[in-house]
Amino acid sequence: MRTAIANLPTPHPIGERLPALYLDDDVTVRLTEALDAVLAPVMVTLDCFAAYLDPRLAPEDFVEWLAGWVAFAVDESWSTAQCRELVANAVELHRWRGTKRGLAAHLRLLTGGEVDIEESGVCAWSDRAGGPVPGDGPPRVAVRVRVADLRTVDQRRLYAAVRDLLPAHVQVSVHVSVEER
Repeated sequence: MRTAIANLPTPHPIGERLPALYLDDDVTVRLTEALDAVLAPVMVTLDCFAAYLDPRLAPEDFVEWLAGWVAFAVDESWSTAQCRELVANAVELHRWRGTKRGLAAHLRLLTGGEVDIEESGVCAWSDRAGGPVPGDGPPRVAVRVRVADLRTVDQRRLYAAVRDLLPAHVQVSVHVSVEER
């Protein structure tokens, strides 16, 4: 988290708020200056608190903490910019988690590429028990991601991210290719 910053002036010095009687006492002045040095980072943090809650503005070490607030697991391989965008969009991503739309949005933020998803899933209902089960074969999802540069994507970690976003019983295939221009 935030630590003391050397020579950071306090925006609200304690000594200035003391009665004039105490300003003549050297011990009191030095004591309040020492307290100012301790309290300055706290005051600056409180003055900037709104910026700490915005992942796009928060200090780097605070973004991971914000991710915990919105129940979003951060991978250490992600860039700071990726983490900021994912945390900023976490509520919307949670809202659509487990859907094609949610998976595509998440992968777009992770890779910066174009995402195509094919799924075998269907939804049906029947008013009679023992009716036919919709779909053919086990559920599966095929993900194709087109990026400008293959070196920007760790395919193993991308596959792991897709696995984390889908139910365990769904078969997954992930293919990353270079965007055609």
